[in-house]
Amino acid sequence: MFRSNSFMTLAAAAALIAVLAGCNQQKQASGQPQAGGPPEVSVVTIEPQRLTVTTELPGRTAAYRVAEIRPQVSGIVLKRLFREGSDVKAGDQLYQIDPATYEASLASALADVQKAEANLQAARNKAARYGDLVKNSVVSKQDFDDVLASMKQNEAQVAAAKAAYNLASINLNYTKVFAPISGRIGKSAVTEGALVTASQATALATIQQFDPIYVDVTQTASQLMKLREDMATGRIRPAEPGKIPVTLLLNSNASGADTPYPVKGELQFSDVTVDAGTSSVQLRAVFPNPNKDLLPGLFVRARVEQGVAENAITVPQAAVSRGPDGSARVWVVGADSKVAQRTIKTERAVDNVWLVSDGLAAGERVVVEGLQKVKPGAEVKPVPAQNALAALPEKAASAR
Repeated sequence: MFRSNSFMTLAAAAALIAVLAGCNQQKQASGQPQAGGPPEVSVVTIEPQRLTVTTELPGRTAAYRVAEIRPQVSGIVLKRLFREGSDVKAGDQLYQIDPATYEASLASALADVQKAEANLQAARNKAARYGDLVKNSVVSKQDFDDVLASMKQNEAQVAAAKAAYNLASINLNYTKVFAPISGRIGKSAVTEGALVTASQATALATIQQFDPIYVDVTQTASQLMKLREDMATGRIRPAEPGKIPVTLLLNSNASGADTPYPVKGELQFSDVTVDAGTSSVQLRAVFPNPNKDLLPGLFVRARVEQGVAENAITVPQAAVSRGPDGSARVWVVGADSKVAQRTIKTERAVDNVWLVSDGLAAGERVVVEGLQKVKPGAEVKPVPAQNALAALPEKAASAR
């Protein structure tokens, strides 16, 4: 009986030792530190770099030029000479309005010109004869002055008749409605047989030019003021003097990922006033659109390359925590492998890192993984971070 119990006790002890040994091997295989050693943490070494500072702003596309086609004379539409949704060129005829009444008006105006010119010629002949007679005192000076005045009146009548003729000719030409700009024409608001009136409120059709095309975006006034302050202090300088490139991001994938537009645009102007309701400033960029891929009214995001920051300091977002007051904090590993918490000043998000303006220096090591293992003054075993959390941005700083 005693021997049996002793054997069972020894067997249980052996099984417990085997289990503990197996657990120990699993911890060693998984890289967990053994009891008594400093905890292992992943760190990234701060390295200054040259970053292109950009700002992503929402916006919409807008046509480069818009022309609303309206008749300048009244009449019945005889023909529509374009296909809806097609491209037209400046000078192409779009509509033909019935010209019959305007042709008659032009003929009447021409007759008035001829009549006035005949009267003028008679007045000139009379003035010439009176000129000879007044020299010989055959007619009085007053009679001669009256003849000259009559000739001047006939000259004025000729001028008025010619002006009426020109107006009639212009109105006749207006019966042909031409495209004022090149672009894509939309649907027609009238068909053949419709009565149109001069300068009516309803447009016959609308032509939009969207090669090139505008992209209107808005930026907060605070962002604009911050950028100007950084440029004034030299922290950010223009990438190219007098030129601000813009990249367009389109949400065209089925997965919802942004697709960059293949051609870069250029910022054309920034509005001079701040919208009182939104505290924002409108910016306008212009993009080439040779294939007409961009249509007016499309919602897009524009990445504006505002400048270049030299020797920029960045830190992975995974390394940053927030204090009760909202301040950004990181754990820094010193030369003695001991950690200390430090408050830093972050300016903007840069992909998966923060752009830091104060609190960190080149060469310092920041903990990015294993934050749950550290405490102030504790010794750690720092190892270089190898995962994507510590990856620095590819030389592009993007404001969120």
